[in-house]
Amino acid sequence: MWTEPVRNFCRKAPASLLIAVLVTVNLLVAGRNASAAFRDPVRARNAMVASQHELASKVGVQIMKRGGNAVDAAIAVALALAVVYPEAGNLGGGGFMLIRFKDGTTRAIDYREMAPAAAGRDVFVDSEGKLIRGEGGSEVGYRASGVPGTPAGLDMAFSKYGSKKFSWRELVEPARILAQNGFPLSKRLADLFKSYQTNLNAYEDSRKIFLNNGKHFEEGDVLRQPDLAQTLARMQRFGANEFYTGKTAELIAADMKAHNGLMTLEDLRNYRAVERTALRGSYRGYEVISMPPPSSGGIVMLQVLNMMERYDLAKMGYNSAQKYHLVAEAMRRAFADRADLMGDPDFADVPTAKLIEKKYANERAASINMTQASKSSDVGSGEVLIREGMDTTHFTVVDAAGNVVTNTYTINNLYGSAVTIKGTGVLMNDEMDDFAARPGKANMFGLIQGERNSVQPKKRPLSSMTPTIVLKKDGTLWFALGARGGPRIISAVTQSVMNVIDYGMDIQAAIDAPRIHQQWYPDEILFEPFGMSPDTLAVLRTLGHSMAARPSNIASATGIMIDTDGSRLGAIDSRSDGEAVGY
Repeated sequence: MWTEPVRNFCRKAPASLLIAVLVTVNLLVAGRNASAAFRDPVRARNAMVASQHELASKVGVQIMKRGGNAVDAAIAVALALAVVYPEAGNLGGGGFMLIRFKDGTTRAIDYREMAPAAAGRDVFVDSEGKLIRGEGGSEVGYRASGVPGTPAGLDMAFSKYGSKKFSWRELVEPARILAQNGFPLSKRLADLFKSYQTNLNAYEDSRKIFLNNGKHFEEGDVLRQPDLAQTLARMQRFGANEFYTGKTAELIAADMKAHNGLMTLEDLRNYRAVERTALRGSYRGYEVISMPPPSSGGIVMLQVLNMMERYDLAKMGYNSAQKYHLVAEAMRRAFADRADLMGDPDFADVPTAKLIEKKYANERAASINMTQASKSSDVGSGEVLIREGMDTTHFTVVDAAGNVVTNTYTINNLYGSAVTIKGTGVLMNDEMDDFAARPGKANMFGLIQGERNSVQPKKRPLSSMTPTIVLKKDGTLWFALGARGGPRIISAVTQSVMNVIDYGMDIQAAIDAPRIHQQWYPDEILFEPFGMSPDTLAVLRTLGHSMAARPSNIASATGIMIDTDGSRLGAIDSRSDGEAVGY
C-alpha cells in the first residue's frame, strides 16, 4: 500500500529531496534490521581456512595442525579444490596468490594462463570478421584454452615460501586420495553437472567423468576421478613440472593436436609463473593490498575506494539509494579505465601508479553529479600520460602465526572450455575469452576490452580476480578476502571492504550484505534479488540509472578477519556453498 504513493512521489519530487528522504528511510531500516539479518562468522582461536568446499577447508586445517604454515595449507587446499570443486577448482587453469607474512613481507604470485604461441590477434575471427562461436571459438572447445598456470604457481609458492615441514608429495596426497577414493556429491554439484550437460557431453572424457557416461549423478553418489588421481600421482613423484614436461604434458599436447587445438608441448614447456609487486593503497587510513595487472581487480577496487573517500558513506546508510548512486558512478568510471588502459604489463604500458593515485581519483570523481546519473557513452577513460568465466573460486588461509594467503584461481566459465584432456582428468580453461577477441567488442560477460588486451602469443589475459588484504592502522592484519564471479568479483570485494570500514560490519555481515554492479557497458546497474526495496529502485531510476531487467547474485566471496581478541573469524558467502573451518 505504501509503494504506489512513493512511486508517485518519485515521479514528481526533485531528485535532491528524493535522496534526502530515502537516506532517512534506509538509515531507519538498516538500524532496525541489519543485525538480525546477518549470520555470525565461524570463530577459531588459532587458524582458519575459508573455501568453497568443506573437504578442501578441512585439508588445509589439518596441514596447519601438523605444523604447516598458511602457504603449505593454501597449496593443499588448491589441489583439493581441483578434485572436489571441478567447476572452478583446477589444475587446468590459473590465478593469483597474495601472501603476507606476519613480519609484513608481502608477495604476489601471478600464475595466470598464457596464450599459446599460435594465437594471434584475429585467431577467433572468421573470414568475414565475425567472432567464431562454439568449437573453435574462445568460449568452448580445444582452442579456447590458455596454457595453464596453476601447477607452476603452486610450485613457486611451495619452493619459495612453504614452511619446509612438508614435502611436495605430502601436500598433494590429500587431493590424490580424494580423486582416487571419491567423495559424495552434494545436490548442488549433481544438479550443476546436469545444467552444463550440453557443453560437457560434447567431449568424451568430460562426458565419462562428469555426466557418468550419460547416466547422470544424483545427490549422494560418489564421484571418483581415477585419471586425475594418476595425474596427481605423477606430480607427486616428479614434481609440479611434470605437468609441463612429463607424460601429462605429452597427453595434453597430443589431445590438443588431435582436435585442432592451439596449445603445443613447447607452449607447456615455456610456461612460467612470475612474481609481481603487490598494489598498495589506502581507504580512510587503512592500508589495502591487492594484485596488480594482469589482474585489473586491484586497480579498479582502489579507484572506486579512492573516489568514495570524498563522501560520508556511513551517514548515508549501507543500503541507501544515495550510496548506491555514488558507488555505481565510481564503478562506471573505473571500468571505463579498465577497458581502455589495462592489460598484461609485459606487453602493454599500463599506467598503474597514475590510476591508483588519490589525485587522479578526485579528477575522475569531479564529474559525478549527486542528482543525475551519467551516461556510459559520455564516460570515457581518464586522461593519463599514456595512450574477463563467470566462475572462479577463492579461498583464504590464516595460520597460527598470523601469516595469510588469499588466493583466487579459475578456469573462467563454469567447467571452463568443457574439455577434459584424454587420460588426465584435467578440465581445461577457456581463458582465451578473457582477451579482447575483437577489441572494442563485448566478451561473454558483456565487458568491453581494448587493444591493450588483444590476443598475442605468450600474453596473459586481463583478469578481474581481486585477492585483497586490509591492515589495521597499526599495520597488523585485519582481514583478507576475495571472490568468484567474473567482473562482479571487483564489485563484491570493493563493497565488502566498504562494509567493514564504513559500516563496522564483521567479515560475515560484510560479505552477506546486498551489493550492486556497474561495469560501464552494458550501461545498467545489476542488483540482487531482495537486495533493495522497490522504493530504492524507483529513486535510482528517477536519478537516471538504467536497472538490469532481472536481479542476479553479484559474485560470491570468502574471507577471514582477525577479531579484537586475536580469534580468526571465517566467512563463506550466503550466495554459494563452502565452509570456513578452523581450530
